[in-house]
Amino acid sequence: MKIEKKKYVQYTKDRSPKSNCFSDSVRAFWVGGSVCFIAQCFQDLYKLTDMKDETVKTLVPVTMIFIAIVLTGIGVFDNIASFGKAGVLVPITGFANAVVAPAIDTKAEGYVSGVGSKIFSIAGPVILFGVLSSAAYGVIYYLVTAVMK
Repeated sequence: MKIEKKKYVQYTKDRSPKSNCFSDSVRAFWVGGSVCFIAQCFQDLYKLTDMKDETVKTLVPVTMIFIAIVLTGIGVFDNIASFGKAGVLVPITGFANAVVAPAIDTKAEGYVSGVGSKIFSIAGPVILFGVLSSAAYGVIYYLVTAVMK
């Protein structure tokens, strides 16, 4: 079956979900701003302690990743993402969701053939091992500097 180009364009236009660019942009702006505001609150909270700036700059993204992982795990992140669009998907929270969502979806298949193989499907092994090695380096660095004091 061959369809004319004009008819196909009209067909897809009629069946595509309508999007209000202005409304979507406003929601993305507010949700993304809220994500940044929450991160700033954590930064200010961490600065109230005796932590160095380097430690605070490490803890804020780790905290935001952790929150996104928990929200993904309990099924709330998808609702926020469908409302806030790119406002929640572009920051580091979207990255955390991209890593965790396939792992949760394939948990029933087992930890090796499900989670182990599917966790790489979106974010990639380089990103996963980069985060894990960065976290390990951070813990080792913190312990070494704490002992040297």
